[in-house]
Amino acid sequence: MKFKGIIFDLDGTLVNSLEDISDAMNTVLTNLNYPTHTYDTYQYFIGSGLRNLVSKALPASNNNQDQIEICFETMVNEYRKICTLKTKPYAGIMELLDDLVSRNIKLAVFSNKADELTKKIAAEIFPDIFDAAIGLSIESLKKPNPFEALEISKSWNLKPEEIIFVGDSDIDMQTSTNANMFPVGVSWGYRTEAELIASGAKLVLNNPSELIEVL
Repeated sequence: MKFKGIIFDLDGTLVNSLEDISDAMNTVLTNLNYPTHTYDTYQYFIGSGLRNLVSKALPASNNNQDQIEICFETMVNEYRKICTLKTKPYAGIMELLDDLVSRNIKLAVFSNKADELTKKIAAEIFPDIFDAAIGLSIESLKKPNPFEALEISKSWNLKPEEIIFVGDSDIDMQTSTNANMFPVGVSWGYRTEAELIASGAKLVLNNPSELIEVL
């Protein structure tokens, strides 16, 4: 079957946002006199939304729900200020997107990042590229729930089987499988190739240009 649409994860797939996310959370931790974390550690905190990241970053002794919510709001406010400061597309991503646009492939972003921030980053870094940029607005709709991915397919008037889902995490591969889309992992993100294959990736890209071959 010819693929007609592609849904991309954002962090770790299209953009390297690790430093901006880490810096924002470390600012929150520093202001509370809590231990901070390295970029390498944050790499494993990313993927399930910023609220989940906050919970993982907080010390176990201060990880109750009230503290998580307070720190989440503070972290989002910090991150909003710097979310495109160090965040950049991975090498080859802009060329890939330009190629896909020229082929009239429908393109969207679906992220577990807050919806407001997902839209802001997509609009500022990739202006006029995506038909939709959907982030997390309701916790129950967080990936691997396929609801938003299926809503995108409906808006495109495409069958799920006609859509490739590209991401860097096990959650992305599970989302794709749950939506009956074609799961493609990327090796340049925050998880290993082994993790991606174990969670359902049909193949793993080592270079963005390899996605054209899938089409």
